[in-house]
Amino acid sequence: MDDSTPTSERSSPALGSNPLLDSRDLRMPRIADPCVLVMFGITGDLARHKLLPAIYDLANRGLLSPSFSLVGVGRRSWSDDELRAYVEQAVRAGARTSWHQAIWDQLAAGMRFVEFSSFEDDDAYSRLTDVVVGLDATRGTSGNRAFYLSIPPGWFPAVTQRIAASGLVDESPGSWRRVIIEKPFGHDRASAARLDTLVSRIVRPDDVFRVDHYLGKETVQNILALRFANTMFEPLWNQRYVDHIQITMAEDIGIGTRAGYYDTIGSARDVIQNHLLQLLALTAMEEPTAMTAPAVRAEKEKVLASVRLERHGVLDLDTTTARGRYDAGFQGGVPVKGYLEEDGVAADSRTETFAAIRLEIANRRWAGVPFYLRAGKRLTRRVTEVAVVFKRPPFLPFDDAATAGVGANTIVLRIQPDEGITLRLASKVPGSHIELRDVSMDFGYGGTFNEESPEAYERLILDALLGDAPLFPHQREVDLSWRILDPVIERWAASGAPDGYRPGSWGPESAHQLLARDGRTWRRS
Repeated sequence: MDDSTPTSERSSPALGSNPLLDSRDLRMPRIADPCVLVMFGITGDLARHKLLPAIYDLANRGLLSPSFSLVGVGRRSWSDDELRAYVEQAVRAGARTSWHQAIWDQLAAGMRFVEFSSFEDDDAYSRLTDVVVGLDATRGTSGNRAFYLSIPPGWFPAVTQRIAASGLVDESPGSWRRVIIEKPFGHDRASAARLDTLVSRIVRPDDVFRVDHYLGKETVQNILALRFANTMFEPLWNQRYVDHIQITMAEDIGIGTRAGYYDTIGSARDVIQNHLLQLLALTAMEEPTAMTAPAVRAEKEKVLASVRLERHGVLDLDTTTARGRYDAGFQGGVPVKGYLEEDGVAADSRTETFAAIRLEIANRRWAGVPFYLRAGKRLTRRVTEVAVVFKRPPFLPFDDAATAGVGANTIVLRIQPDEGITLRLASKVPGSHIELRDVSMDFGYGGTFNEESPEAYERLILDALLGDAPLFPHQREVDLSWRILDPVIERWAASGAPDGYRPGSWGPESAHQLLARDGRTWRRS
């Protein structure tokens, strides 16, 4: 086999000599093809704290080709060596794997920096083209190119137009072109469609990788394993046995220095439209025919198309949604600012820092089962979870005193901070009389497997370079998510300011009333 064979397709002698194993064996790592990754926004916080450490960790794990090359694009007057120094600082501060000088030297040899006076600098795109073509020749990157657009959406028209004009994404036999973009995927349905049109200028739809970093987390992927690899759960995963489902993303911090971004977005657009609706789709979807991108995507799209805002057939967004904004107060014994007092927030801002929505799914599996989604800042604690709450038994042969401490059976999929799964069920308390109490059976990744879970961005970057798309939402999913959220945003825009809530609480009273109308309460997580 010659050196032109893609790295991901090569077999070791041991693998090739054993007829019981093949390249699909999950014990054999999949290594990305040689390529150039062009990163717009390399000097930003996301790149420094997440993307650059993840790239080093992938290289350290042997999952990147030795020819992998990184081209940084930015407004700074940096040399290649200054870029390397910046990346090294980011890697040493944020990498999860240990430092190996030989790995770093190999990775650093493929780093280049191209200065842009602005994203409309036509001469800079010519210089970028020369650098990328040069790396093809000197590093053996085979013409494979990925463009990571970690930039504000307002710059997409200028960047996509000039990338297309530069010839960098012109198709070439035997090589690939891919684009990786960060959320937000627009600010409503119409803007998301315009964004898709822009990206379609430079690559085909299947070569667009929209990053929702929550989909790279181990427990999110384990939702599908839990449901479809175990006989005991899937028969119960329906309206006959499930009472309701709660999906929560809570943060115990404020907006920090993100006012410029957050005050134009709010909690619903920032979290519910992408993270939480994707979790809903994975929790509620039917079994795919295979774990391939088209098969998984088809089932997620069916679920999102079936989501309804109506409560028992009646649309009343004032009773099925809630929003809030944190006030000044104390959290953890420390005084904190209210949202309107945060630096950079407009005095007349009506942006919410807490959002909750009640949804239903109009299909046979989930008819009548409410899904409650909530997300917020300055809440009691940091937690992201999916809680599947089951119906209570139709008959209990125990007296009321014996069952006073028993709640509903619940499966909790913990996504952060301690990834794992908890099953809550009733058990008898030891003693001479019958008393039942809730107990938990807990599985945590950290205490069960010797392998450390990859950081979400490691998995997502590698999958994008491999062209493996199940963890990336397609444009149709984005469109369906905005179809759900747009009416809520429009209603809130006409409804005045959000309700205030105390720092360290679980949000405004209106959020608790949202469930109380159905005779339910939020989990305290």
